[in-house]
Amino acid sequence: MTRIGFHASHEQISPRQLLADVQHAEQAGFQMAMCSDHLVPWSARQGHSGYTWAWLGAALATTSLRLGCVSAPGQRYHPAVHAQKIATLAQMFPGRFWVALGSGEAMNEHVTGDRWPSKEERTRRLEECVDVVRRLLGGEEVSHDGLVRVDRARVWDLPDEPPPLVGPAASVESAARVAAWADGLVTFNRPVEVLRDLVAAYRDAGGRGPLALQVHLSWAPTEDEAVRIATDQWRTNVFGGTVPWDVDTPAAFDALAEHVGVDSVRRAVRISAEPAQHVEWLEEYAALGFDEIYLHHVGQEQAGFLDTFGEKVLPAVATRAGGAS
Repeated sequence: MTRIGFHASHEQISPRQLLADVQHAEQAGFQMAMCSDHLVPWSARQGHSGYTWAWLGAALATTSLRLGCVSAPGQRYHPAVHAQKIATLAQMFPGRFWVALGSGEAMNEHVTGDRWPSKEERTRRLEECVDVVRRLLGGEEVSHDGLVRVDRARVWDLPDEPPPLVGPAASVESAARVAAWADGLVTFNRPVEVLRDLVAAYRDAGGRGPLALQVHLSWAPTEDEAVRIATDQWRTNVFGGTVPWDVDTPAAFDALAEHVGVDSVRRAVRISAEPAQHVEWLEEYAALGFDEIYLHHVGQEQAGFLDTFGEKVLPAVATRAGGAS
Protein backbone atom coordinates (compact mmCIF):
# COMPACT_ATOMS: atom_id res chain seq x y z
CA MET A 1 0.00 0.00 0.00
CA THR A 2 1.25 3.45 -0.87
CA ARG A 3 1.87 5.87 1.98
CA ILE A 4 1.82 9.65 1.49
CA GLY A 5 4.37 11.92 3.12
CA PHE A 6 5.37 15.59 3.25
CA HIS A 7 8.59 16.93 1.75
CA ALA A 8 10.17 19.72 3.83
CA SER A 9 12.15 22.04 1.56
CA HIS A 10 14.93 23.71 3.54
CA GLU A 11 15.90 25.84 0.55
CA GLN A 12 12.54 27.62 0.58
CA ILE A 13 11.43 27.91 4.20
CA SER A 14 13.17 28.91 7.42
CA PRO A 15 13.90 26.04 9.84
CA ARG A 16 11.59 27.53 12.48
CA GLN A 17 8.65 27.75 10.09
CA LEU A 18 9.48 24.38 8.53
CA LEU A 19 9.31 22.75 11.96
CA ALA A 20 5.81 24.18 12.40
CA ASP A 21 4.96 22.96 8.88
CA VAL A 22 6.00 19.35 9.51
CA GLN A 23 3.97 19.36 12.73
CA HIS A 24 1.03 20.71 10.72
CA ALA A 25 1.57 17.98 8.13
CA GLU A 26 1.19 15.29 10.79
CA GLN A 27 -2.01 16.90 12.07
CA ALA A 28 -3.35 17.06 8.50
CA GLY A 29 -2.86 13.31 8.02
CA PHE A 30 0.49 12.97 6.28
CA GLN A 31 2.09 9.73 7.42
CA MET A 32 5.80 10.54 7.15
CA ALA A 33 8.19 13.23 5.95
CA MET A 34 11.50 13.75 4.22
CA CYS A 35 13.70 16.77 3.66
CA SER A 36 16.58 18.15 1.63
CA ASP A 37 20.10 18.84 2.96
CA HIS A 38 21.52 21.98 1.32
CA LEU A 39 24.03 24.65 2.24
CA VAL A 40 22.50 27.11 -0.23
CA PRO A 41 19.13 27.47 -2.02
CA TRP A 42 18.63 26.94 -5.75
CA SER A 43 17.59 30.58 -6.17
CA ALA A 44 17.91 33.86 -4.31
CA ARG A 45 14.08 34.01 -4.45
CA GLN A 46 13.92 30.87 -2.30
CA GLY A 47 16.22 32.50 0.21
CA HIS A 48 16.74 29.85 2.92
CA SER A 49 18.91 26.88 3.79
CA GLY A 50 18.84 25.80 7.43
CA TYR A 51 21.01 23.00 8.81
CA THR A 52 19.10 19.79 8.16
CA TRP A 53 20.58 17.66 10.93
CA ALA A 54 19.66 20.04 13.77
CA TRP A 55 16.17 20.38 12.29
CA LEU A 56 15.75 16.61 11.99
CA GLY A 57 16.34 16.15 15.71
CA ALA A 58 13.67 18.75 16.51
CA ALA A 59 11.23 17.32 13.97
CA LEU A 60 11.63 13.76 15.23
CA ALA A 61 11.25 14.92 18.84
CA THR A 62 8.08 16.94 18.23
CA THR A 63 6.20 14.60 15.86
CA SER A 64 5.65 10.85 15.67
CA LEU A 65 6.48 10.77 11.96
CA ARG A 66 9.14 8.67 10.30
CA LEU A 67 11.61 11.06 8.66
CA GLY A 68 14.46 10.88 6.19
CA CYS A 69 16.74 13.11 4.20
CA VAL A 70 18.84 13.09 1.05
CA SER A 71 22.45 13.88 1.93
CA ALA A 72 25.89 13.71 0.30
CA PRO A 73 28.96 12.29 2.05
CA GLY A 74 32.47 12.68 0.69
CA GLN A 75 33.25 16.39 0.41
CA ARG A 76 31.28 18.78 2.64
CA TYR A 77 30.66 15.90 5.08
CA HIS A 78 33.36 13.39 5.99
CA PRO A 79 31.80 9.89 6.04
CA ALA A 80 32.83 9.27 9.66
CA VAL A 81 31.04 12.46 10.74
CA HIS A 82 28.10 11.46 8.58
CA ALA A 83 27.95 8.05 10.24
CA GLN A 84 27.95 9.62 13.70
CA LYS A 85 25.03 11.92 12.82
CA ILE A 86 23.07 9.06 11.29
CA ALA A 87 23.72 6.78 14.25
CA THR A 88 22.72 9.38 16.83
CA LEU A 89 19.34 10.09 15.24
CA ALA A 90 18.66 6.39 14.71
CA GLN A 91 19.63 5.61 18.31
CA MET A 92 17.40 8.37 19.71
CA PHE A 93 14.42 7.57 17.47
CA PRO A 94 14.45 3.83 16.73
CA GLY A 95 12.86 2.81 13.45
CA ARG A 96 11.94 6.39 12.50
CA PHE A 97 14.93 7.64 10.51
CA TRP A 98 16.45 6.87 7.10
CA VAL A 99 18.98 8.61 4.90
CA ALA A 100 19.50 8.59 1.14
CA LEU A 101 23.19 8.95 0.31
CA GLY A 102 23.94 10.79 -2.94
CA SER A 103 26.98 12.03 -4.82
CA GLY A 104 26.15 15.68 -4.21
CA GLU A 105 25.83 18.94 -6.12
CA ALA A 106 28.56 21.49 -6.76
CA MET A 107 26.42 24.27 -5.29
CA ASN A 108 26.68 22.71 -1.83
CA GLU A 109 30.10 21.08 -2.00
CA HIS A 110 32.37 23.70 -3.62
CA VAL A 111 32.70 25.55 -0.30
CA THR A 112 35.43 23.14 0.82
CA GLY A 113 37.70 24.57 -1.87
CA ASP A 114 38.35 21.11 -3.28
CA ARG A 115 37.84 20.59 -7.01
CA TRP A 116 34.48 19.27 -8.15
CA PRO A 117 35.09 15.74 -9.48
CA SER A 118 33.63 14.15 -12.59
CA LYS A 119 30.39 12.21 -12.27
CA GLU A 120 32.15 8.84 -12.36
CA GLU A 121 34.62 9.89 -9.68
CA ARG A 122 31.82 11.27 -7.51
CA THR A 123 29.95 7.99 -7.87
CA ARG A 124 32.99 5.95 -6.88
CA ARG A 125 33.61 8.30 -3.95
CA LEU A 126 30.01 7.82 -2.85
CA GLU A 127 30.36 4.05 -3.02
CA GLU A 128 33.45 4.22 -0.82
CA CYS A 129 31.58 6.47 1.63
CA VAL A 130 28.60 4.11 1.77
CA ASP A 131 30.94 1.25 2.65
CA VAL A 132 32.61 3.33 5.37
CA VAL A 133 29.29 4.50 6.82
CA ARG A 134 27.78 1.01 6.79
CA ARG A 135 30.81 -0.49 8.52
CA LEU A 136 30.81 2.24 11.16
CA LEU A 137 27.09 1.73 11.79
CA GLY A 138 27.92 -1.96 12.20
CA GLY A 139 30.27 -1.15 15.08
CA GLU A 140 33.61 -1.56 13.29
CA GLU A 141 36.71 0.57 13.69
CA VAL A 142 37.38 1.75 10.15
CA SER A 143 40.49 2.90 8.33
CA HIS A 144 40.31 3.59 4.61
CA ASP A 145 42.61 5.13 2.00
CA GLY A 146 40.98 5.92 -1.33
CA LEU A 147 38.96 8.79 -2.74
CA VAL A 148 38.14 9.46 0.91
CA ARG A 149 40.52 8.83 3.79
CA VAL A 150 39.56 7.55 7.22
CA ASP A 151 41.89 6.89 10.14
CA ARG A 152 40.75 4.51 12.90
CA ALA A 153 37.20 5.88 13.11
CA ARG A 154 34.61 4.42 15.43
CA VAL A 155 31.07 5.47 16.30
CA TRP A 156 30.52 4.86 19.99
CA ASP A 157 26.74 5.29 20.26
CA LEU A 158 24.98 2.99 17.86
CA PRO A 159 21.29 2.26 17.21
CA ASP A 160 19.91 -1.17 18.00
CA GLU A 161 19.31 -1.60 14.25
CA PRO A 162 21.15 0.40 11.58
CA PRO A 163 18.78 2.69 9.66
CA PRO A 164 18.17 2.16 5.94
CA LEU A 165 20.76 3.64 3.59
CA VAL A 166 18.66 4.50 0.56
CA GLY A 167 19.93 5.09 -2.97
CA PRO A 168 18.82 8.29 -4.75
CA ALA A 169 18.62 7.98 -8.53
CA ALA A 170 17.92 10.53 -11.25
CA SER A 171 18.44 8.18 -14.22
CA VAL A 172 18.03 4.56 -15.28
CA GLU A 173 21.80 4.14 -15.15
CA SER A 174 22.12 5.46 -11.60
CA ALA A 175 19.16 3.34 -10.46
CA ALA A 176 20.89 0.19 -11.69
CA ARG A 177 24.15 1.18 -10.05
CA VAL A 178 22.80 2.04 -6.58
CA ALA A 179 21.02 -1.32 -6.55
CA ALA A 180 24.35 -2.87 -5.55
CA TRP A 181 24.27 -1.26 -2.10
CA ALA A 182 20.94 0.47 -1.40
CA ASP A 183 18.26 -0.56 1.09
CA GLY A 184 15.66 1.19 -1.07
CA LEU A 185 15.32 3.69 -3.91
CA VAL A 186 14.19 7.33 -3.98
CA THR A 187 13.64 9.41 -7.10
CA PHE A 188 11.50 12.36 -8.24
CA ASN A 189 8.59 12.85 -10.62
CA ARG A 190 9.21 12.43 -14.34
CA PRO A 191 6.99 11.10 -17.14
CA VAL A 192 5.41 7.79 -16.20
CA GLU A 193 7.34 5.84 -18.84
CA VAL A 194 10.66 7.17 -17.51
CA LEU A 195 9.76 6.21 -13.96
CA ARG A 196 8.66 2.77 -15.11
CA ASP A 197 12.05 2.17 -16.75
CA LEU A 198 13.90 3.50 -13.71
CA VAL A 199 12.06 1.19 -11.32
CA ALA A 200 12.64 -1.76 -13.64
CA ALA A 201 16.36 -1.00 -13.86
CA TYR A 202 16.64 -0.94 -10.07
CA ARG A 203 14.74 -4.19 -9.56
CA ASP A 204 16.41 -5.97 -12.49
CA ALA A 205 19.81 -5.14 -11.00
CA GLY A 206 18.80 -6.77 -7.72
CA GLY A 207 17.61 -3.63 -5.95
CA ARG A 208 15.83 -4.37 -2.69
CA GLY A 209 13.63 -2.46 -0.29
CA PRO A 210 10.87 0.11 -0.73
CA LEU A 211 10.51 2.53 -3.64
CA ALA A 212 9.99 6.20 -2.78
CA LEU A 213 9.01 9.11 -5.02
CA GLN A 214 9.27 12.84 -4.37
CA VAL A 215 6.59 14.75 -6.28
CA HIS A 216 7.08 18.45 -6.98
CA LEU A 217 3.66 20.09 -7.20
CA SER A 218 1.98 23.46 -7.03
CA TRP A 219 -1.51 23.97 -5.66
CA ALA A 220 -3.40 27.20 -4.97
CA PRO A 221 -7.08 28.19 -4.86
CA THR A 222 -6.80 29.37 -8.48
CA GLU A 223 -4.92 27.97 -11.45
CA ASP A 224 -3.23 31.29 -12.14
CA GLU A 225 -1.85 31.44 -8.62
CA ALA A 226 -0.63 27.83 -8.77
CA VAL A 227 1.21 28.65 -12.01
CA ARG A 228 2.67 31.84 -10.54
CA ILE A 229 3.98 30.02 -7.46
CA ALA A 230 5.59 27.26 -9.49
CA THR A 231 7.20 29.65 -11.95
CA ASP A 232 8.54 31.94 -9.25
CA GLN A 233 9.90 29.26 -6.95
CA TRP A 234 10.87 26.30 -9.13
CA ARG A 235 11.95 27.57 -12.55
CA THR A 236 15.59 27.10 -11.51
CA ASN A 237 14.88 23.36 -11.12
CA VAL A 238 13.77 22.42 -14.62
CA PHE A 239 17.15 21.70 -16.21
CA GLY A 240 18.41 18.32 -17.31
CA GLY A 241 21.86 17.04 -18.16
CA THR A 242 24.68 18.04 -15.84
CA VAL A 243 23.26 21.45 -14.89
CA PRO A 244 21.76 20.48 -11.50
CA TRP A 245 25.01 18.85 -10.40
CA ASP A 246 27.66 21.17 -11.86
CA VAL A 247 26.31 24.74 -11.58
CA ASP A 248 27.70 26.07 -8.35
CA THR A 249 25.86 29.23 -7.18
CA PRO A 250 22.25 30.40 -6.78
CA ALA A 251 23.11 33.43 -8.91
CA ALA A 252 24.15 31.17 -11.78
CA PHE A 253 20.91 29.17 -11.51
CA ASP A 254 18.90 32.41 -11.51
CA ALA A 255 20.70 33.58 -14.62
CA LEU A 256 20.04 30.30 -16.42
CA ALA A 257 16.36 30.42 -15.45
CA GLU A 258 15.74 34.03 -16.43
CA HIS A 259 13.85 33.10 -19.59
CA VAL A 260 12.36 29.76 -18.52
CA GLY A 261 8.68 29.66 -19.43
CA VAL A 262 5.59 28.07 -17.96
CA ASP A 263 5.68 25.09 -20.31
CA SER A 264 9.12 24.08 -19.01
CA VAL A 265 7.97 24.51 -15.42
CA ARG A 266 4.91 22.33 -16.06
CA ARG A 267 7.21 19.51 -17.18
CA ALA A 268 8.94 19.59 -13.78
CA VAL A 269 6.03 20.49 -11.48
CA ARG A 270 2.53 19.03 -11.28
CA ILE A 271 0.48 22.26 -11.37
CA SER A 272 -3.26 22.33 -10.70
CA ALA A 273 -5.78 24.12 -8.52
CA GLU A 274 -7.99 21.01 -8.60
CA PRO A 275 -7.41 18.47 -5.80
CA ALA A 276 -9.00 15.77 -7.96
CA GLN A 277 -6.32 16.25 -10.60
CA HIS A 278 -3.61 15.74 -7.98
CA VAL A 279 -5.38 12.56 -6.84
CA GLU A 280 -5.32 11.26 -10.41
CA TRP A 281 -1.60 11.98 -10.77
CA LEU A 282 -0.79 10.31 -7.44
CA GLU A 283 -2.77 7.23 -8.42
CA GLU A 284 -0.64 6.94 -11.57
CA TYR A 285 2.51 7.00 -9.48
CA ALA A 286 1.15 4.49 -6.97
CA ALA A 287 0.32 2.12 -9.85
CA LEU A 288 4.02 2.07 -10.78
CA GLY A 289 4.78 0.37 -7.48
CA PHE A 290 5.98 3.27 -5.35
CA ASP A 291 5.56 2.40 -1.68
CA GLU A 292 6.08 5.96 -0.44
CA ILE A 293 5.19 9.25 -2.15
CA TYR A 294 6.41 12.52 -0.65
CA LEU A 295 4.55 15.66 -1.71
CA HIS A 296 6.57 18.84 -2.21
CA HIS A 297 4.37 21.88 -2.69
CA VAL A 298 6.89 24.28 -4.21
CA GLY A 299 5.34 27.35 -2.60
CA GLN A 300 6.76 28.97 0.50
CA GLU A 301 3.41 29.05 2.31
CA GLN A 302 2.42 25.49 3.21
CA ALA A 303 -0.67 25.83 5.42
CA GLY A 304 -3.33 25.99 2.70
CA PHE A 305 -1.75 23.11 0.79
CA LEU A 306 -1.52 20.95 3.92
CA ASP A 307 -5.13 21.55 4.94
CA THR A 308 -6.55 21.10 1.44
CA PHE A 309 -4.60 17.94 0.69
CA GLY A 310 -5.30 16.56 4.15
CA GLU A 311 -9.03 17.02 3.55
CA LYS A 312 -9.41 16.25 -0.16
CA VAL A 313 -6.38 14.41 -1.52
CA LEU A 314 -5.00 12.01 1.09
CA PRO A 315 -8.37 10.35 1.86
CA ALA A 316 -9.19 10.02 -1.85
CA VAL A 317 -5.85 8.41 -2.66
CA ALA A 318 -6.30 6.01 0.27
CA THR A 319 -9.81 5.05 -0.82
CA ARG A 320 -9.53 4.99 -4.59
CA ALA A 321 -6.01 3.62 -4.97
CA GLY A 322 -6.06 1.25 -2.03
CA GLY A 323 -3.25 3.38 -0.64
CA ALA A 324 -2.49 4.84 2.76
CA SER A 325 -4.38 3.29 5.62
